[in-house]
Amino acid sequence: MKKNLILTGMMGVGKSTIGKKLAKKLSLKFIDVDKIIEKKEKNTIRDIFEKKGEYYFRKIEKKITLQQIKKEESLIALGGGAFLNASIRKEIKNCCISFWLDLDLKSLTSRLKVAKKRPLLDKDKLEESVYRIYSERKKIYNESNYRIKIKSKSIETTINKIIRLYENTSN
Repeated sequence: MKKNLILTGMMGVGKSTIGKKLAKKLSLKFIDVDKIIEKKEKNTIRDIFEKKGEYYFRKIEKKITLQQIKKEESLIALGGGAFLNASIRKEIKNCCISFWLDLDLKSLTSRLKVAKKRPLLDKDKLEESVYRIYSERKKIYNESNYRIKIKSKSIETTINKIIRLYENTSN
């Protein structure tokens, strides 16, 4: 049985976009943790943050992520901050193969300029905000099994690289 494949990284890096296509190619079930949270909470991530706070969100995120990791034959796109949770990280290291999708900050910032539902971003100081969050998280993201720099690669190139690494590791 193949280990689950985990995608982590900053918001806006492409975990959902790449994840859907990658899951199809690998015949894995695609799971987007943020989408599950929004469905269960009947609210957007941004609204959950605004109405109930980050602490509440992180608690729900931890519970749902740990449930999803236990499912078999899955590719799981984590929320941008999920991998920071020590319990989630430990479980992923025990039973999954993780990939940090890393995009240069200039490209990431330009993607996030159009984002409307990112609760941790300060729209007035977007570059500073993205840089600060990335700086806080990169050391922990680096605990993933693999770091995939996706600066100028096409989605297909990125997917093919992940497939090669995943298939060599999961056997």
